[in-house]
Amino acid sequence: MTDGTFLRYVALGDSQTEGLGDGDDATGLRGWADRLAELLAREHPDVLYVNLAVRGRLAGQVRAEQLAPALALRPDLATVVAGVNDLLRPRFDPDGTAGHLESMFAALTGEGARVVTLTFPDVGRITPLARPLAPRVEALNERIRAASRRHGVTVVETSHHPVVTDPRLWSPDRLHAGPLGHARIAAAVAQALALPDSDDSWTRPLPPGNPSEGFGAVTAELRWIGSFLGPWLGRRLRGRSSGDDRRAKRPELLPMAAAPHGPLPPGGG
Repeated sequence: MTDGTFLRYVALGDSQTEGLGDGDDATGLRGWADRLAELLAREHPDVLYVNLAVRGRLAGQVRAEQLAPALALRPDLATVVAGVNDLLRPRFDPDGTAGHLESMFAALTGEGARVVTLTFPDVGRITPLARPLAPRVEALNERIRAASRRHGVTVVETSHHPVVTDPRLWSPDRLHAGPLGHARIAAAVAQALALPDSDDSWTRPLPPGNPSEGFGAVTAELRWIGSFLGPWLGRRLRGRSSGDDRRAKRPELLPMAAAPHGPLPPGGG
């Protein structure tokens, strides 16, 4: 890195960083990390980018599987976003989860990388059935902030802005951002890094919409349970994960123009 210029960007994490909700496995996943790499390449076309994230991974798995390869690539910029899969588990351990994140923060900053992470929104404002998880989210966010202070990690505070729980920013499964949501996450990280032309527009509310209500809302909840919650619970009961037998979509450090995972779908903002 020279004068704030990032030329080797490595993304570590789970499904959100992999890009679920922004494209699909047939046409290619984009996601906020790809979008951030595109913003970096806009100023410096020779930027190199690798995305090691794999869906379904717990924070400890991200550390065990992705940290060593990331360090070997000598990044000057790294994003580390994980922990949501942990807090969805019945036996969530906030200290243990944050400990894995802090180990990654320490290792990457210790090698001179600029590290960025995120706090998480209150999922109960997105999915009413998830309201009991709110204390877990806040517990994890508090520990992320504390660990970040200890290691000089930049924290993007997505949890503070009401717009982040606007349903229009989320995919139908309500667990992953949609294209517009991924675009806003990328814009948030860009602002935190003070990239050219970045600003706080990602925090601004969307134009007024027409939220469902009454019977329509009940119908939507039932549809969500059948389409997404039920299959997720089924995998948990079988000890399976959506990321079983999957590898990183972009494991090699390549120029942003070299996208090995297929065509990118249209952007959402």
